[in-house]
Amino acid sequence: MTYQCPLCHLPLQRLDKQWRCENNHQFDNAKEGYVNLLPVQHKRSKQPGDSAEMMLSRRTFLEGGHYQPLRDRLVALLNEHLRSDADALLDIGCGEGYYTSAIEQGLNASRKMQVYGLDVSKVAIRYAAKRYHQVEFCVASSHRLPFADDSLDAIVRIYAPCKALELHRVLKSSGLVLTVAPGPRHLYQLKACLYTDVQLHSDAEESLEGFERISTESLGYEMALDGKQAFNLLQMTPFAWRATEALMQSLSQREAFACETDFVISLFRRKEEVDA
Repeated sequence: MTYQCPLCHLPLQRLDKQWRCENNHQFDNAKEGYVNLLPVQHKRSKQPGDSAEMMLSRRTFLEGGHYQPLRDRLVALLNEHLRSDADALLDIGCGEGYYTSAIEQGLNASRKMQVYGLDVSKVAIRYAAKRYHQVEFCVASSHRLPFADDSLDAIVRIYAPCKALELHRVLKSSGLVLTVAPGPRHLYQLKACLYTDVQLHSDAEESLEGFERISTESLGYEMALDGKQAFNLLQMTPFAWRATEALMQSLSQREAFACETDFVISLFRRKEEVDA
């Protein structure tokens, strides 16, 4: 399988250090091994996606193992439900590749499968490509996936926004979408540092047009963090935009910080026809 041109949607072929389609649209392959398939006209800002500071905090926090139970559960679900002949999976919004690399290793222990990682953040993709050489990484929009129709067996989507019709387009018949969303009490104690009246996340079940739900489950546990880990957790979430310097400093100096996780994991299967 190959990438699809984000401009004209023809297949891209790799020629030395470039990817090129028949219409001569060209995309350079970076020295780190990834390809940037996000044309300027598709960008919503000069540097879309997470900043270097957010990426570094996420990397440090995740490498502490605090979300490993989630990562392990995702790998187990994919191994349980993927067809034995499945050969292509995409992780949308993959960031620095923490989940993507574990999925690649976990699935290829019993099969031969190409795993792709996609994110709008060039900073995150550069780091991921430098570190995880068995995964194919690209900078691209999750709303315009650079893959051909019916080309993927599964898609993993952890918080990342994406159009259901676009997921349906690129998945093969009976392809899977594995999603992670915040449950009602996810990071409740962190939110309490920012808001006087903490609002719980919605507990409404997500629906995806063109897909049937296979399963939904919750995964929650309490994390015992120190101040530095709590700071990194805040810095890697959208809550960081509301945090004052005083709060960040106070949080980073705490000896201990207990915080709940509450993940909702849902598995969907592609229907053959999208409802009109």
